[in-house]
Amino acid sequence: MNRMKLGEILSVKHGWAFKGEYFAEDGEQSILTPGNFFEKGGFKPNNGKERYYTGTYPKEYLCHKGDLIVAMTQQAEGLLGSTALVPENNKYLHNQRIGLITCDEKRLNKLFAYYLFMTKSVREQLERSSSGTKVKHTSPEKIYDVEVEIPDVISQQKIANLLWAIDEKIANNNAINDNLEQQAKLLYNYWFIQFNFPDENGNPYHSSGGQLVWNKNLQQEIPQDWRSGNLYDIADYINGIACQKYRPSDEEHSLPVVKIREMNGGITNDTERVSSTIPAKNIISSGDILFSWSASLEVIMWYGVDAGLNQHIFKVVPKSYFSSEYVYLQLSEYLIHFIKIAEARKTTMGHITSEHLQDSHIILPPANIIKNFSEYVRPIYQMKKQIANETSELIKLRDWLIPMLMNGQATISD
Repeated sequence: MNRMKLGEILSVKHGWAFKGEYFAEDGEQSILTPGNFFEKGGFKPNNGKERYYTGTYPKEYLCHKGDLIVAMTQQAEGLLGSTALVPENNKYLHNQRIGLITCDEKRLNKLFAYYLFMTKSVREQLERSSSGTKVKHTSPEKIYDVEVEIPDVISQQKIANLLWAIDEKIANNNAINDNLEQQAKLLYNYWFIQFNFPDENGNPYHSSGGQLVWNKNLQQEIPQDWRSGNLYDIADYINGIACQKYRPSDEEHSLPVVKIREMNGGITNDTERVSSTIPAKNIISSGDILFSWSASLEVIMWYGVDAGLNQHIFKVVPKSYFSSEYVYLQLSEYLIHFIKIAEARKTTMGHITSEHLQDSHIILPPANIIKNFSEYVRPIYQMKKQIANETSELIKLRDWLIPMLMNGQATISD
């Protein structure tokens, strides 16, 4: 193992200050932001939130597939120092506050460097040297000053290849689950947007001449005998708690804390812990629906272990005959409506209040329709859960291997 500073084996280039007057909602190239990084590391697509650029710019700031980038601003907890690999050619623009890393290939393998920035040692050094109070920043010079111990380049390549193989399996699993999610949403659309659920003869209701009647609240036609209501009619919304007030003692059984970061990236070694004596209503289990209502608007089906739910996230509990699958898909559909309202006003909706939920307008199908629909989509979500559990185990394996391989406690034989 060789001890050195990062400045001896890599360089970091600042991005360009793209002018806001040329930002657009669509285009050929989008601007990289800290939102393109997962806190743990990895590239995060900004689906539906891209900022495109229509002005001129120096071509050296057009990224290439495989470029190694680093977040130099902590716009979310744990983001500072996160690395990612650009996934496509000629699509992403190298923005300011994003660093482009170039490695001395004779001494530092680029893929190894990608994982090196995920280690606790590197992240802690960047955290300690960062500037700023509310929003922390780092710089190329501060990155250069980080001390690391690394093996020879051949060993680096072996380590990187092993970790990348695990990440590719994780990515494949995520792609399968994304596809399954799209299948479920297509079914939801077919049944509850197009109203082509099976009628009593098994034929698509609307396409087969099923009667639609005007609904004043929804300002649209809906199937006969269906009702309208709001999001409170289908579920209760239980807010999380300030988990930092319930720190566990050393001897006490504890639970991981689910914040917005864990909603996206799952439980990691850095996840905070909370006492298991918190109110039962604030404990979540696999299959629960989570709805982040502040800053980041997102709805997911949780497939992790039992955990304590932090504030700013609702646990959504279905009411009456409404199934988890239906409530999840209905809420996801209406979330798009909230986002569209915000975009139409050219503002960012900071959070969703109980008034927003109360003022919502949704369709309330009868119980037999919900039952039949749930029987169609439940196998999809059961498969998603199985794949998500496998992915969780792969993430645990990768996160255990990274420090073990990086500090030489574990080696890879020929």
